Amino acid sequence: MPSYTISILDLEVTFRTDAGPERVERAKALLEDRYRKLNSEGRNLSKEKLLTYVALGLADDLILSYQQHGELEAKMSRLLTTINSLKTPLLTDEAAK
Repeated sequence: MPSYTISILDLEVTFRTDAGPERVERAKALLEDRYRKLNSEGRNLSKEKLLTYVALGLADDLILSYQQHGELEAKMSRLLTTINSLKTPLLTDEAAK
């Protein structure tokens, strides 16, 4: 597992992950972008509070993604069941010929 040391928001962080360098950079850019947006709203908040809000926002995004993923899986399952129920009579008719 590769190790990375990155500078993010004036903090140096070292960690290990299976993610490739491109994904690490994308994650860093997302975090910095979210932080910058919250910081630009004119609130006088500490870095710790801003990072906590960023973490909460990202956690909420992840929860929503899990929920949407589950809904899509359920919909696909229903569609496959419908498709399979439509295919069965056709296969039976073909076998009778």
